[in-house]
Amino acid sequence: MAANLSSLLSSSRQLTSHLNRTDLPSVKLSFDQIEAESRRLARQPGSSADADRANFLLAKANVDPTSLTSSIAQLQNTAASTFTPLQALQDTDVQGYLRISHEQNLISTIEEGRARTQREFYQLMEARRNEEWEKMKARVFEQLGQRADQTAVVGPKRTGLASSTSVALPTPTVDVQAKMLNYDKVVGELNAARLRNQSFAILHALMDVARKTAASDPKSAQFQTTLHILTLQTREAPSHDMTNNPGSSVSRKFAKVYLDPGFSSNGQTREAVDLRTQIARGAREALEEQYFEVVERTVMSRREDAPLGGDPSIGNKIRSFLLIRYHQGKQGWPQRIEIIQGVPIWGRLFFLIRTGYLEEAVEEAVHYEHPLESVAPGFVECLQSWANSPERRISPAQRQKLQSHYHSQMLHGSSADPFRIALYKLVGKLEPERRRVELVTETMEDWLWWQISMLDEQSPNNLSSVTELLLTYGDRHFEENGAENGKGLWATVLTCVGQYERAVAALWSNPSTQVEAVHLGIALAYHGLLCVPLKAEVSELTPLTIRPDSPPAFSLSTIIWRYVRLFMKMDPKEALHYIATIPLSHDQDSAHPSLRTGAGKEQLKITYDLLRRLIVQSNPGPQWDALIGGFHAAPTASSLNRFPGLIEGVLPLLELKNYDQYVEEVLKLAANDSQREGRIVESVKLWNLASEYEIVVEVLAAALGNILASVYGGEGGMLGEKEREIERVAGDVMRTYERMNQGAGKERDAVARLLRIRDALEAKKKGRFEYALEVLQSTDLLPLGQGESADVSRITRRAEEFAVLSESLQRNLQVYLPLAMDLLASLHRKTKTSPLEENVKHAHMTDLRRRSRALIVFAGMLKYRMSADVYSYLARLDVEIAL
Repeated sequence: MAANLSSLLSSSRQLTSHLNRTDLPSVKLSFDQIEAESRRLARQPGSSADADRANFLLAKANVDPTSLTSSIAQLQNTAASTFTPLQALQDTDVQGYLRISHEQNLISTIEEGRARTQREFYQLMEARRNEEWEKMKARVFEQLGQRADQTAVVGPKRTGLASSTSVALPTPTVDVQAKMLNYDKVVGELNAARLRNQSFAILHALMDVARKTAASDPKSAQFQTTLHILTLQTREAPSHDMTNNPGSSVSRKFAKVYLDPGFSSNGQTREAVDLRTQIARGAREALEEQYFEVVERTVMSRREDAPLGGDPSIGNKIRSFLLIRYHQGKQGWPQRIEIIQGVPIWGRLFFLIRTGYLEEAVEEAVHYEHPLESVAPGFVECLQSWANSPERRISPAQRQKLQSHYHSQMLHGSSADPFRIALYKLVGKLEPERRRVELVTETMEDWLWWQISMLDEQSPNNLSSVTELLLTYGDRHFEENGAENGKGLWATVLTCVGQYERAVAALWSNPSTQVEAVHLGIALAYHGLLCVPLKAEVSELTPLTIRPDSPPAFSLSTIIWRYVRLFMKMDPKEALHYIATIPLSHDQDSAHPSLRTGAGKEQLKITYDLLRRLIVQSNPGPQWDALIGGFHAAPTASSLNRFPGLIEGVLPLLELKNYDQYVEEVLKLAANDSQREGRIVESVKLWNLASEYEIVVEVLAAALGNILASVYGGEGGMLGEKEREIERVAGDVMRTYERMNQGAGKERDAVARLLRIRDALEAKKKGRFEYALEVLQSTDLLPLGQGESADVSRITRRAEEFAVLSESLQRNLQVYLPLAMDLLASLHRKTKTSPLEENVKHAHMTDLRRRSRALIVFAGMLKYRMSADVYSYLARLDVEIAL
């Protein structure tokens, strides 16, 4: 077989023996290398007969072809040398092949990584753009919804808070409506206490509501936890304790310190350090109480594994908890848990501290002091000093001793009890940069408790450093689907470290927790723990404002307005209570003028603007009248007998000093807005409350003129309920003003005349032509009198007086002038067919012809005041009367 192969090889070589030339070198390249060399040779420039001519033409265009050719060739050589081997490789050069393959793999990996990075960048940019677009679209829809609410057709009324037709916010369910109603009561009670200048336990009141709704809404349970943390951070007393101390208010208690820019920038003033320490202490105590509940539930659910016996003490519960959690039955305790005198003493001490029973932990350590001193000398003394210190800090000498023992026996060992390690770290504040401890930081709550317990405001490991760490992790580290779809856990975490503005924003980002966000923001503003931004800083996409040179700020007014729009049309009283909480932050300028100068004053302007919107957009009716006040039906001879509205009852909360300021800041502007929106009746009432009687009659005159022009002037309008209400209000106002001599002038006369014209129109419709003509004659607008109908000079004077009439009367000339001619024509036809004597009939018809001619002459003097069709109509009726 081998011989056959050898002969075959020799035969194959002889086939090309006649082609071998000794003067030519042999080629020892692979096929890929031969292809690369061929392409390189093909790219080399060749000689051409037209080269000189081309160089001449390019030189005329200031192009140097020689240097360009050299540059291009250099680039080609560089590129070729980069991706091809400098030396030719033989087919048997395995090492060279592997080296080139390795280099090509590296180049391919880099290129693939670059392409993947570029693709991910564009995908992220697309996602961000879509997210921003959705937020902008929601904002636009909200603004459009606000406008649509003003013109929407009113459907079936809903009770409670679900009566708004907002586009931006979803219609609340029945459970959400009940929850909102309960929270409304809390806000109302808050404002009542503020009016009495008394403290109000708003956090405890909100906790009660959250506790009631936790059964049907799991997010309320998390919100209850957040509120409980705040009660401990603010040391808010329960409601019954505040009731026993009337005349004192804790409103804005923390504003001066919290709004100090040095507070958020780790300032070391005594007040700032104390407040940061108080915030951390409150969060730690809340987490300890929460863990104690876990211990009790665990022990009660598994009594058979670790019975308590007849000892209900906390030490016995911790003993049972350790048995349930770590004891392994017949195998005993885990190897790393150190047992002293048959007791896992380090675990007991740690869990007593973890559940907040520090005194019991010290007593337990003192009880086992002798065996503890044999394995941990000086620890009991350090624990006592640490427990007795308000800052939970030991002396430098004690810390040095504890640290030396920790480094020598536990730092590099693998058999030390993890609870002993945790206690050494906790008491001595050792290695705070190591954020995890075995068996100690197993859950998110445990981890957070550990970070807060290790804080020391006199070291780099302070509240600000932990806050930066949490913000680096972000909401998705604590909520599986992020804050926008979570249960409010991220807001609780932010509350623990005093990031209150971000906590409210986290709740607001989730539509299912927006109710909680509004009331959390109000509670924080009441305690002075909320910074508000300048109006120019507020984004249309989010109420949270973050600047690198200032602490975070949250626009409480933005979310309050979006919230009250759900129910303000039907429940303006409740909406008023929420708007009245916005001025809580008006003292931000005085608390710290350097922080967003002018933001406090802007809160008052925003409040008055929202109050005007509430007045303008609320549904008319008894609730609207109760909101703004009004006048009794039977005014006295000297006054209108006004009764105050709900807004006047909260003027002190709105920082309005008196009724006159309320009129200037709110009522007059709201009246203008109502007039622009076509709410004439409401505008008249508002101007009347502002004692602007001349404007009242101007508005009525314009409105009545528009009604006449629209309904009877050929503009295609209809006389509906709204128009009849305006006429009714106008009649009531005229009777009152005439009795009190208010609003006298041209416009009041115009209103009276327009009302009489309307009476004439109604009388004509009923066939009462004589009465209609008498009413029309009483307006003194037309030459219908016995004497002036035959006197051209008096007709001329009447035409001249027309120029000084109210615009509403001038505009409706083509209404009441044809009306008068129609009445004359109707009376003429009636007289012609009447059974009267001829002389009486003739005299009556002659008088009608004289009045008709006077009207024609009067109309001729008022050229271009009416359309040509009206003039033709008048002439036709005049001819009919003359026959």
